[in-house]
Amino acid sequence: MKHKDRIGLNLKCKIGGETYQAYIPKDLPPKPPLELDKLYLLIDQATVALGRLEGISSILPDPSLFLYMYVRKEAVLSSQIEGTQSSLSDLLLFENNEVPGVPIDDVTEVSNYVAAMDHGLQRLKEGFPLSLRLIREIHGILLAKGRGHHKQPGEFRKSQNWIGGTRPGNARFVPPPPERLMECLGAFEKYLHDEKQKLPTLIKAALAHLQFETIHPFLDGNGRLGRLLITFILCVDGIITSPLLYLSLYFKINRQSYYDHLQLVRETGDWEEWLRFFLKGVIEVANQATSTANKIKKLFEDDQEKIEEIGKSAASTLIVFNYLKHHPITDTNKVADKCKLTLPTILRSLANLEQLKIVQEITGKERHRIYVYQKYIDLLSDGTEPIRS
Repeated sequence: MKHKDRIGLNLKCKIGGETYQAYIPKDLPPKPPLELDKLYLLIDQATVALGRLEGISSILPDPSLFLYMYVRKEAVLSSQIEGTQSSLSDLLLFENNEVPGVPIDDVTEVSNYVAAMDHGLQRLKEGFPLSLRLIREIHGILLAKGRGHHKQPGEFRKSQNWIGGTRPGNARFVPPPPERLMECLGAFEKYLHDEKQKLPTLIKAALAHLQFETIHPFLDGNGRLGRLLITFILCVDGIITSPLLYLSLYFKINRQSYYDHLQLVRETGDWEEWLRFFLKGVIEVANQATSTANKIKKLFEDDQEKIEEIGKSAASTLIVFNYLKHHPITDTNKVADKCKLTLPTILRSLANLEQLKIVQEITGKERHRIYVYQKYIDLLSDGTEPIRS
């Protein structure tokens, strides 16, 4: 459906002798108001799915563990959409100071994402508002190292950017010109803080994500930061208490449809179709995360049962096993440092875990051996296979 009054301004601009059209979106919320009556069923289903996810995470033996690993899965997925080839195993190897199997810039980019996410969540927990200042802080960490570090980390752009094509004149989409950027961002921040609007939080987050991608305020990292915004808004409004919902897997699987929906709003003003796509993603991803949490819970219980049956060395083996839940790729030095066990005890415990087929050693070397809790990584890695163009 076309809503002409919601379509932004196509501004005629000129650069290097070439004329192009830059798009300036209308302020949020959309006017005329959204037609939510046909979306209430999806909103209810999404809310129930989120409640179920909150519930399962609270009955896990260690909810913080699930969060710790799930954040890393999201970092891998969100970075893959931007073209990195890093896997979850690559990130865990990198964090364990081992060489990953992909270019170091790829895995550094993913590691930056984890740090940026952690920083944003911590600031919000401390009561800092979700604001342009915080968005710039998060962006500064996101692009601190690796690829993109030369693209003004933490600074809004002062030049024209574009999406698709080789220049603004043949681009698929051109965001607002730099001289109109702060005007757009000021209205965006006002929307984030508008307590008078009565829109459901899921709708608010969906609108904010698309508007942020349309404004495209940075030279690089807009997609990753825009996806983080969704989770931050849900946390700030108390819809989820732990940051367990990430839509990157849904956006990755439906990548072309995702881009088409963003463009549809800009060309027709049809926000409702985008909201339908977004809510279906929330339902799908929340249900998938709940299913993963259940499978992890069962895996841990089954493996603990096996360990408890081995006799007198079960106690020390369980200590090493519990460490592997947090660090499913590790080596004997790391285990010794954290578990405070003697080296012979650690080696015996790891041998027990190998014999029970819980862990496997992946180097084949006598020294500097690396152990992997593969079944656990496999559960978390579902959907994180790198995108091949």
